Amino acid sequence: MADKKDKKSQKKDQHAQTKPPVPKEKVSTTRHTVVIGEQEIPYTATAGTLLLKDEQGQPKASLFYVAYTRDDVENVARRPITFSFNGGPGSSSVWLHMGVIGPRRVLMDPEGNPLPPPYTLVNNEYSLLDVTDLVFIDPVSTGYSRAVPVTEAKQFHGVEQDIKSVGEFIRLYTTRAKRWASPKFLIGESYGTTRAAGLSGYLQNELGMYLNGIMLVSSVLNFQSIRFDLGNDLPYILFLPTYAAAAWFHNRLPADLQHQELRAVLAEVKAFAEREYTLALMQGARLSDKERRQIVTRLARYSGLSETYIEQTNLRINIHRFVKELLRDERRTIGRFDARFKGIDRDAAGEYHEYDPSYAIIQGAYTAMLNDYLRSELRFKSDLPYEILTGNVEPWDYSKFQNQYVNVAETLRGAMTQNPFLKVFVANGYYDLATPFFATEYTFDHLELDPSLQDHVTMAYYEAGHMMYLHQPSLVKLKADLARFLTAALPGSRE
Repeated sequence: MADKKDKKSQKKDQHAQTKPPVPKEKVSTTRHTVVIGEQEIPYTATAGTLLLKDEQGQPKASLFYVAYTRDDVENVARRPITFSFNGGPGSSSVWLHMGVIGPRRVLMDPEGNPLPPPYTLVNNEYSLLDVTDLVFIDPVSTGYSRAVPVTEAKQFHGVEQDIKSVGEFIRLYTTRAKRWASPKFLIGESYGTTRAAGLSGYLQNELGMYLNGIMLVSSVLNFQSIRFDLGNDLPYILFLPTYAAAAWFHNRLPADLQHQELRAVLAEVKAFAEREYTLALMQGARLSDKERRQIVTRLARYSGLSETYIEQTNLRINIHRFVKELLRDERRTIGRFDARFKGIDRDAAGEYHEYDPSYAIIQGAYTAMLNDYLRSELRFKSDLPYEILTGNVEPWDYSKFQNQYVNVAETLRGAMTQNPFLKVFVANGYYDLATPFFATEYTFDHLELDPSLQDHVTMAYYEAGHMMYLHQPSLVKLKADLARFLTAALPGSRE
């Protein structure tokens, strides 16, 4: 009997030795200033990790964040606070953080091209810190955020799981920082807009946390609008205006269109897309030869592609082929995130481009500057790799939407209906071929919001791509638009 007890004790000791250590929360606090609008603003930066635990107190995940709070404020508890994240899924929060709303910004040239390495951080005069405190969140498996233990990360890799874990972080941070009385905002980019819309329902219904506003940058709420699946004709219609924008930028349209302003061209293309083109695709094989020829001619006119190519696609231009085809005769491709940028493939005859040139131009600069910034300026030390944009979250769990497209637009509509003070701002890039502006317009036009709430949605447009803030004139406009929206969404605003 004693031998059995000894063996059990030995097994327990061995298990305790092999069990991974529980991570501890780490925090680094530093103080800085930023000049915004000729005003010097003092602020505190907090870079740290926050442990999410189950109700038994067992850690589930360690989430990394960077928070900025303005120091010269009398009543911090009433100051607006904005929670920020990017998309992917699998992206850290680096892009919004270091590109547009944080107090430090990666220096690019005015068009969005990086300067030669090593790169440079500069004071961000377009930061939102003048009007709101900021918290940048890295979801599990991105940045320095990790599951506990790491082998259990897949439990966070899914639409619902991701919303719940980020929502739990927001609840816990808000509680610890004593910010429940603050006006609260979310800002997300790309898949981060999917997360933000999902959070609008989760925070409100599960946690009783009502938001003042949500800012959606390069939005996708209804995935049917961007998935080029067999039998789904919607994306071919909704991408066409952005194809036209790309062709216009690269001087591939007929002279009469090329000499017009971009917005005038897009108005004409949108009218064709939602009328003649939609009706043609709806008819399918019943489309007459005469009507088909007319559609082919118009598609070639607006896309910059040849009529022969349009015929071969059965009137359906796939985004992944378009970025390869538009400038094929130059042996160049164009960017998916931003169609203004060109790339070079080894195989000019291939069907798809080998890489996205509009991501390649920013990856190195943002990766280098974020890693340097965290350790040198924010004094947060970690030997983990900072996951800028990782594939370690795949496969992403979409099981809630099995046999249907992911669609969180209804969640947003419900949140806006139950909380009639919730306002939404949507930023769209004309050259964005990842989340095209016409697809976003379609989603919001079909939101079925009550007429009394229609003006709670604000749309803005920029002559740039998915990350429109890389383009200096668009960055200036985006800051002004976001600040105006935030101010208008606060209690007591007359706007």
